[in-house]
Parts: sequence; structure tokens; C-alpha cells
Amino acid sequence: MEKEKIKIQLALRPGAPFFETEIEKGQTLESIVRAWDSARREGEKLPYYVLLARVDNLVRELTVEIYRPCKVTFLDMRDPVAMQTYRGSVSMLFLKALQDVIGPCPVRIENSLSGGYYSELEREEGVSEEELRQVRARMEELVEEDVPIKLEWISSDLLRKQLAELGEEDRLSMLNDADIPRVPVYSLLGMKDIFYSLMVPSTGYLKHFELRRYESGILLRFPTVTSPDRIPPYEAEPKMFEAFCESKRWGTLMEVNSIAELNRKIKSGESVEMIQICEALMEKQIANMADRIVNEGKRMVLIAGPSSSGKTTFTKRLCVQLRVLGKKTLYLGTDDYFLERSETPRDANGEFNFEGLDALDLPLFNRNMTELLEGGEADLPRFDFLAGGKVFGERITRLENDQIIVVEGIHGLNEKLSASIPRKDKFKIYISPLTQLNIDAHNRIPTTAVRLLRRIVRDNRFRGYSAEQTLATWPKVRMGEDVNIFPFNNAADAFFNSAYLYELSVLKKYAQPLLRCIAPESEVYNPSLQLWQFLQLFRSIDDDRAIANNSILREFIGGSVFAD
Repeated sequence: MEKEKIKIQLALRPGAPFFETEIEKGQTLESIVRAWDSARREGEKLPYYVLLARVDNLVRELTVEIYRPCKVTFLDMRDPVAMQTYRGSVSMLFLKALQDVIGPCPVRIENSLSGGYYSELEREEGVSEEELRQVRARMEELVEEDVPIKLEWISSDLLRKQLAELGEEDRLSMLNDADIPRVPVYSLLGMKDIFYSLMVPSTGYLKHFELRRYESGILLRFPTVTSPDRIPPYEAEPKMFEAFCESKRWGTLMEVNSIAELNRKIKSGESVEMIQICEALMEKQIANMADRIVNEGKRMVLIAGPSSSGKTTFTKRLCVQLRVLGKKTLYLGTDDYFLERSETPRDANGEFNFEGLDALDLPLFNRNMTELLEGGEADLPRFDFLAGGKVFGERITRLENDQIIVVEGIHGLNEKLSASIPRKDKFKIYISPLTQLNIDAHNRIPTTAVRLLRRIVRDNRFRGYSAEQTLATWPKVRMGEDVNIFPFNNAADAFFNSAYLYELSVLKKYAQPLLRCIAPESEVYNPSLQLWQFLQLFRSIDDDRAIANNSILREFIGGSVFAD
């Protein structure tokens, strides 16, 4: 008996045109991908593995079956969401191989580092080179065998019983706090675990990865969306690693290294003390940085970091600490050095590109900075964004004795921005919320999620943007960061971690109502739903009066003493 057919609209990648095609009712997305690919001539085959598909406005795993007419968009390894799925799937493969080689030794996936995830085994001897070789070989065997990765949705009630029997107190506690009816449990050759990322259908998709020893742990590295079929060259990030280690020490100090531990603190009424300790630790870090700048005789400080890192508040707090040390500061932003609108470069879509370094008047910036540092007078411009040009004559400036120039801008770490200033006179700071808080031992919280939630709240409260508008522009923001910020973070003299252990519990009450306003018909419904569900894991801190008015978090939720 011939199976019933249905028609779907199919796009081979995001932004590509849809065309109509016919499939069998109940056909899996994976079989649709394979049928389409096998029917094409060699030159028309899909260039990279398709890992997911967007069905109307929901991102679905390839094991999902299609029973009704819909729009299907393939998401291959060049898509950020698909690459996140790849990373999660390789992590499961890694955990399975570790279990097979070393046995039931607890392992914790700590943080993102050098294009991968850093993990530590909970044993004194760490991991040997021979063990790492065997783990790598086992991973390659599993890829060659193309073993299915199976998903089972388990009710929260049943899972609570299982977690209680296994003694997994953290996961049990978090599940009790969250209003989640069912939980995804994935299995790979008998190993079962909870993962909050989507997964590929089988291990055969996971051909590209790299394992290496790093410090006392393991670095599991991945391809990137720009190079999906290879592992990029390794670059050590010792300052980033130290920033994460410092964050981990803070978490240990406050006994908060997971969502479950954070929720327990909030439930027991310890949130005010936690907020105060976090702020004191951050103030101490800023003061130490000011000490370094003065002791090393730096004359210019350049501060850069990705969107929603808290650059503005941090910069002003650093200026306060420098003033405590007897150093006045001249605070500048690079936005006043934009080229005239008629000279501004455009992107591939013909729109003005204000993010690139070539959008700035570098000769003027360097001339002004040199004039100031040599004791002369400089006519600093003010950029008139309505008129689209620089205005002169309003800020004719001369530095006072030993005054320090403090510059905030996305290109601060790029040496080309301040090429005329000797490197010995500059102190470069990279700032980002490098959260060390994990969902649990095997599920980390991406720094990107924290920054995005900050931006959603700030854009709504101070710029009048909806969460839908912020989510729609976020991919373009991320692309700009990948080009203009992240490649230069190793040039920093210091890393500043602007993350607060408790902040997602504060952001929850602001962000969730905004995310709820996004309709299923919206193109950004899927990321909004993921963020809303993620926030469900946290107990809310509804009374945030304990947060100081100079806190970096105030830059996003309001009440900042530094607000313009």
C-alpha cells in the first residue's frame, strides 16, 4: 500500500528561497535530507552536514517525523544553533568514551576555552597522555560505528524518583525548583544523561574534534561556523583560563557552583549576603586593576569587550578607583571618531557598517592622542549622529599632569586603533561576563546566553525595543564580535569578569514577561522559548534593592548612579 504524500516548502539553508517538494507522511527530517542529497548531482550536493532543521519557526532534531504541510529549513554546520548542537553531541561522545576507558569517574565540563570546552576529572591524578590517547581512539571508533543517539522524554515525577535512587542531589533539587513537566534524557550505548542542548541522530555526524591535555584537565575542541570541516589552529588563552579559575574560586568561596546551589541560597534567605559579597569581590578586582595601571606607569587605558559586558559601568568605576590613587582621568569613547557618513563603509547588504575598524577616523584619533600625551592641546571631536558628521571646537582639551586617558570602544584591543602610541604606555582590558555557574556537571551555561538576556532587558527598559527586536538583531551583533573583538582578546593585559553568580535569578523577573510576548509565528520564537525555559531552572530574586547603585548589573535593570 502506497504511503500518503504531503507537500512541504523546503529551503536548503537560512535565507535561501523555498521550493515545493513532496514527501511521505511521517518521514523523518533526516531521511528528507538524505533523499534530497542523494538525488542531486555531485556539484549540487549539500556542502556540510545538516544537523538540524527549522520546521516553521521551531528548531527540531533530525529524528522528528513530519505529518503535516510546513516550511522546513535545513541548518548545517555553518549555522550557530546547529554548531551548538554539534558541540553538545561531541560532549556526549566524549563522556561516553571517558566512561569506557577510565570507568565511572565523575567529570565536570567547566567552561569555554580556546575554541572548545575545558573539563576536569574529579580525581587527584587528572588524566595521563596514554588515557587521553585511548579516549580519543574510543571516540573515533564510536564515530566509525555510527551509533544512534536516542532521546527519551521522562516525566519529572519519574525522573525525581530515579535521581533520588542515584543520590544526585543537585539535579533533584533543581528539578524540584523548576516547573518542568518532562525532561530530555539521551542515551548512547547504555550511557544515559540529561542534556539541555539538541542532539544529532548518531555518532557518525561527529567527525571533527580534537582532544588535548590542558593544565590539570582536558580540552575538547570543535570546528567553527566559519570553518565547519576542520579544527582551527590552537591558540592558548592563559588569561581567559585564569579569569575562569578566579570565577570558580569565587563560586567555591560562596558555595555556589551550580544552579541547584544558587537556588538553595535564595531559598534559605541568603541572597542579600551573596549580592554584597559578589559586589565586594568585584570592587576589589577593579581596585587591584587600578593599582597595576598606576604602578606600571601606564598613560592610556583601552577597554573592550562584547555586547552587554558592562563596559560603561566598569570604565566609570575604574576611573573612580584611579582617582582614589590620585590619578585624574580623561574618559573618551571611540564613537566620536566615526568617519563622516558619506565616507562610512557599507556591508554586503549595502547598509552602513559602523562596527568595523575602517568606520573610524584612525589618523585623527592617533593624532589627538599623541597631541595629548605629548603635553599639547587637542581639538577632540563630538560626533553628531543626526547630521552624520564630526563637530569641532567644543572640546579643546589638554591633559593635566599625570592624567590618564581612558578609552572605551569595541576596537580597544586592536593595536591598529592606537598604533601611534607606544605599547609600553598602554594598558588593555578585556571585559566579559565569564560565568562559571553550571546547570550541572555536564551542562554549562554559555556566556552568550547571559549577555543576550542582559541585552534584552536593557534594550526594553532604556531603548524601547521589544525582546523580538533584540533577538532579531543578535546574530548580526555576534558576527561583528567574532570579527572585531574575540580575535584580539589575547592582546589584553588583564581580563575583567563582569558576571555575577546571582544575576540570572534577577534577570528572570525582567526577561521572562518580555519573552512571553513573542508569538509562535515569529521567526525568533525558537530562541525566545529556549531562553524562557532556561530561566525556569532558576529561583527568582524578586527584591533586588540590595544591588548597589554602582553595580554593573544596574546598567541593565536600571537604577545606576552612572546613568546618563
